[in-house]
Amino acid sequence: MDVVNALQWRYACKKMSGASVAPEKVEKVLEAIRLAPTSMGFQPLSVLVITDLELRKKILPIANNQSQVVDCSHLLVFCAWNQFTPAQVEAYMQLIMDTRGVTAESISGFKRGLENLLANRSLEENKEWAAKQAYLAFGVGIAAAALEGVDATPMEGFNPTALDELLTLEKQGLRSVLMLPLGQRDLVNDWLLKLPKVRRSADQFFIHYE
Repeated sequence: MDVVNALQWRYACKKMSGASVAPEKVEKVLEAIRLAPTSMGFQPLSVLVITDLELRKKILPIANNQSQVVDCSHLLVFCAWNQFTPAQVEAYMQLIMDTRGVTAESISGFKRGLENLLANRSLEENKEWAAKQAYLAFGVGIAAAALEGVDATPMEGFNPTALDELLTLEKQGLRSVLMLPLGQRDLVNDWLLKLPKVRRSADQFFIHYE
């Protein structure tokens, strides 16, 4: 499928079959998420990949009993960083130097720009910024899943405080932002499956300045 056909095929799957998704498809989705754009390439997020059924059963009530949590093959939890430290910036600069074979001096201006970006905002503003980066990766993950013929259900409807406590995310400097179950649609029991996709027309959606 090309990307448009894939996005026409996908929908927010309401009932999954419980079938497993092929590992190679999951790996492609995860790699697409890893390659997703983020502000300054900083990637202030982590993604949890949960296959443990007993753990997903504990998450189920936290997610308002949305059955996809237990009927999916893999449950992805997108987590934003809760804190921003000089060590994180240094690690990113080292990664750039190692990857591109450049010197610290050559990226010193870029480093100052990132440091100033973080320093000139409150912690809450930085946490909100990190959450936005999680949304960017989340969107790429949804599109990648569709291209692989994997069903996915975007989820904001859960108790992040309870989920963070269950997964001890605070100790890891993280907080949950979004969940994305990956699985296969239940062809018999998903009420949304056969309903047409509802989107505004292009002439209503786009505003052109020419």
